[in-house]
Amino acid sequence: MLDLLSERFSKSLSKLRGVRKLTEKQVNDILRDIRMALLEADVDYDVVKSFLKRVRERAINEDIKNNLSPADSVVLTVYEELTSILGGEKADLKKGAVLFVGLQGTGKTTTIGKLANFLKNQSFKVAVSSTDVRRPAAMLQLQKLAEKVGVPYYSFDEASPVEIATKALERAKKEGVDYLLIDTAGRLHIDEELMEELKRIKEAVKPSEVIYVADAMQGQEALRVAKAFHESITLTGVILTKMDGDARGGVALSVKEAIGVPIKFVGVGEKLEDIEIFYPDRIAQRILGLGDLQSLIEKAQQVIPEDEAQVLATRIMMGEFDLEDMLKQIRFIKSMGPLEKILGMIPGVSAELKNLKIDEKKFKKTEAIILSMTKEERRNPKIINMSRKVRIAKGSGTSVGDVNKVLKEYEEMRKIVKGLKGMQGIPKLPRFPFKF
Repeated sequence: MLDLLSERFSKSLSKLRGVRKLTEKQVNDILRDIRMALLEADVDYDVVKSFLKRVRERAINEDIKNNLSPADSVVLTVYEELTSILGGEKADLKKGAVLFVGLQGTGKTTTIGKLANFLKNQSFKVAVSSTDVRRPAAMLQLQKLAEKVGVPYYSFDEASPVEIATKALERAKKEGVDYLLIDTAGRLHIDEELMEELKRIKEAVKPSEVIYVADAMQGQEALRVAKAFHESITLTGVILTKMDGDARGGVALSVKEAIGVPIKFVGVGEKLEDIEIFYPDRIAQRILGLGDLQSLIEKAQQVIPEDEAQVLATRIMMGEFDLEDMLKQIRFIKSMGPLEKILGMIPGVSAELKNLKIDEKKFKKTEAIILSMTKEERRNPKIINMSRKVRIAKGSGTSVGDVNKVLKEYEEMRKIVKGLKGMQGIPKLPRFPFKF
């Protein structure tokens, strides 16, 4: 979603390379480009105007930061102001009853399932309930999601939305639930009846949070609807869905400054695991092409078991590395998500990967080749002669040439690992075994 913004910002700020003294004209030229980029990304006009004003004043009036070039000083200013309009710091979700509101089609019910899964994995006690009595299918959807996640679903037959919410809260308190996630009815558009129902539910349960679920693809329309909800029932936060799509990013950059409520989470895919905490500083870094190394590390820690990471680190420190280790690393990398997204988190790399298409079938082919080897062959590749290569190629549905490529890549990795022998503090992040 941020690719276009990142490309435009990087292109604009690159004009300052080699500049020894910053002029007002240079600042204005850069800000003109940034203004167009933000408006094309569907950022709220007033937000753009305020953002550019602050950047211009700071860039012209502030002294150059210590040990920074004029270019780096401007980049730092833009980064700080971007972080500010995105919310400043991450906003935690308060414990208690969390009310979810929004229109139909924004992914509200699915988002509740994802958040329940996220919170459960954080060792919180979670329960969910739905007050959408008009759409039994929505209630059934949330119930199935709850079963899949493994959290209680509170249902009460023949009860009104307010009664359901009240009874769910009473049960949640008795069972010591940390987060009660309450789904509400959605509409195709805002109407008075919907808002009155939400007001009654809010008054009855006095939620710790009122979260608006917005479709990032809707741009300014999502912002307009959010304002209407906020004026009627007072929101405390926003969750953006479909952030993995081709949305232009305008709503993400507009919500906090235009409405005054923070984005707390973002949906980044269709799986239950595809929800992330919204970090304003990390988003600002990615927009400026500075990568997001912290998110990459956290993602790696989620998919790589601690014990396996320690074993692999120990083997590397001893200079040991075989094809079974290589297979584990391939699987770690695959489980972290699309490779373009992973590589885009590495500082200084994302811009170069803009037009790079990574063939993930290569991983599957490599995995098939290694799995077609015997345990002895994986642990001691030196014994793989031509007859064994023919057997491996046949078993994996590949060619002898493909087998040779995998063995060559393995040998390159083994040399790298051998050079790390005895080093302290070996990182637990998987090392990419291929050249793209």
